[in-house]
Amino acid sequence: MDNLLDLGENEADRRAKAVLVPVLLPVALDQTYDYLPPDDGPPPPGSFVAVPFGNQTRIGIVWDAPCGAASAKKVDPKRLKAILEVLDAPPLPVISLHFAEWIAKYTLSPLGMVSRMMMSAREVFEPAKPRFGVAAVPGAALPPRMSPARERALEIAADGLIRPKATLARAAECTTGVVDGLVAAGCLVEAAIPEKRCPRPAPLHTKVEFSSAQERAVEGLRSAVDASNFSVTLLDGVTGSGKTEVYFEAVARTLQKGRQVLIMLPEIALTSQFLGRFEARFGCPPVEWHSALAGAERGRLWKAVATGEARVVVGARSGLFLPYPDLGLVVVDEEHDGGFKQDDRVNYHARDMAVVRAHMGDFPVVLASATPAIETHVNARSGKYRHLVLPGRFSGTELPEIEAIDLRKEQPDKGRWLAPRLAVEIAECLERGQQCLLFLNRRGYAPLTLCRACGHRLECPQCTAWLVEHRFKKRLDCHHCGFSLPVPDKCQKCGEEGTMTACGPGVERVAEEVAERYPRARIALLSSDLIPGLTEMRQVIKSIEAGEADIIIGTQLVAKGHHFPNLNLVGIVDGDLGLAQGADPRAGERTFQLLHQVTGRAGRALIRGRAYIQTHLPEHPVMAAIISGDREAFLEREIAQRQAGMLPPYGRLAALVVSSRDKASAERIAREIAIRAPAAERIQVLGPAEAPIAVIRGRHRWRLLVKAPREIDMQGYLREWLSRLPPLKGDNRLAVDVDPYSFL
Repeated sequence: MDNLLDLGENEADRRAKAVLVPVLLPVALDQTYDYLPPDDGPPPPGSFVAVPFGNQTRIGIVWDAPCGAASAKKVDPKRLKAILEVLDAPPLPVISLHFAEWIAKYTLSPLGMVSRMMMSAREVFEPAKPRFGVAAVPGAALPPRMSPARERALEIAADGLIRPKATLARAAECTTGVVDGLVAAGCLVEAAIPEKRCPRPAPLHTKVEFSSAQERAVEGLRSAVDASNFSVTLLDGVTGSGKTEVYFEAVARTLQKGRQVLIMLPEIALTSQFLGRFEARFGCPPVEWHSALAGAERGRLWKAVATGEARVVVGARSGLFLPYPDLGLVVVDEEHDGGFKQDDRVNYHARDMAVVRAHMGDFPVVLASATPAIETHVNARSGKYRHLVLPGRFSGTELPEIEAIDLRKEQPDKGRWLAPRLAVEIAECLERGQQCLLFLNRRGYAPLTLCRACGHRLECPQCTAWLVEHRFKKRLDCHHCGFSLPVPDKCQKCGEEGTMTACGPGVERVAEEVAERYPRARIALLSSDLIPGLTEMRQVIKSIEAGEADIIIGTQLVAKGHHFPNLNLVGIVDGDLGLAQGADPRAGERTFQLLHQVTGRAGRALIRGRAYIQTHLPEHPVMAAIISGDREAFLEREIAQRQAGMLPPYGRLAALVVSSRDKASAERIAREIAIRAPAAERIQVLGPAEAPIAVIRGRHRWRLLVKAPREIDMQGYLREWLSRLPPLKGDNRLAVDVDPYSFL
């Protein structure tokens, strides 16, 4: 008994004297928790550890200082638990911890949820599973019974590479049983497959010839890299001006300095052409990071970034949260694209966070676009950002000639969606052996289905949105929540059969008309809901590039940086679609950017292209600017409107969105929140009002919008406001979005 008491006293002393380890858990909490260190001492900040949390064991991150309640409250040492294990995974760099803290404070998100984005490869924290394959045994005697299948397998294996059995069988066009027979005969041997290594891009692999304008931009970017400090450069070039090749020289200079590079693209699934250009310039492909990666590959690449083995990462917005030990350059291509804004859990804009990350790491960032965001333009005009301009196309061809087709005067035939003039132009383009692109930013066959007998419209039961018919799939889908049902034979309301009618066009309906008008034309349909995955999407794009399609029909996927050399004609089926979002202060800017990018696909190689925009509003300032090619006139007008309305970048916005399963509860909570808003002379609280899309996934939504001058501490005001609110009960939720991009 005395010995046991002595052990207890020693343990108590050890606990009292121990250096406590702050650990952050990837959950919706904004604080670290103190744990006792393992026997071999406290692990360094950034280490991943397994710790007891409630009645579970969770993986957490050792933080460099206590945060939240843990920094103010002392815990009785007797109640402390010890770290169970320090995981065998590369630690996060300390700068990643500080970056997570900055994002959490700016977006008012729990620090645990921000850190979760830095733990996106779960396989990193699991024991490595060796992979086994087969290889040829040098000098082995052939088996007595040879067959053509065995001969093919041995011929392929003769190169000495270790391959999975299934891979060898597929290459030899035989079964895995044939491979097993060769192993039993001693001709093949099972062996561990070496872990794949990331190739190292060679900065001097290819020498590129530049135009004089490109050369000036190249020198500007090289000087930014050579300065070895923080800077932001806007690379502003028309479509087809060679922006990618120009910023590749900044990538090359950074690699020569031995540092890592991140290139962010809004649609990583559409980068087959980009990857080819990268490999031609640097001699090998970059590391790709996106949501389509398999789990094991995500873990391998995460480790490769953490160890510095991966030198250049090309990724979607999540690539910003990888554990770079020595990041020296970030390039944000198509920096204006809305795909860089995340509106789930942690609401952040990856372009803006890239600038923050570069500032923290004291290195340059390059923002590239043919249609930069208004905020970026203003920063460039004020001198905050360096501005490099590429005014002409690298091929020397002029920008496309753009004309409006006034649908008030040139109406399509009944039941059709292409105006006669556009239809004639398509026929002439096909006769010349050139490609056409028809753009409509609306998926599916038709945006609305109704009953001719009673007028009933098919609506999503979980959202305030019409169900969209997808005729190829024979289903009606909701594009907000994913609800789906087969196309009904009769009206759900009146019971009449054969009365359900599709109203309005989607890309599938345009494709139907095109197939009827031009029966000999090869059609490629680019829409995210029709192509099952990344591999298939890239195959479609490669086939278009190779000239295996005559008419391309697509949604906004076709606007993102593609280069189709033989594409000469672009037709915008409904140019007014984006302007209909009256509640969105960015509607004009978005429409201008989208139409400019789409029309810019025409005539990029040898011959000047043509573009036609079908519109009911040819006199609208956005349409007038696109048709005339006068970007500066559009910018001056848009910037003046933003300045007068104190909208970004001259003012600040934040959205508070209340959602609940019960409509009355959502409204009541939103009004109670509005009442508790702190009084402030220069801050406006607008609302609450029902959101334009009032119900999503069965949740009723009410919005408040906070508007303030640029110099106001918006986060401080919001924190004070949120501190006055009682905790929400049940399934009621409040989401805060600082710098919102969506107003629906």
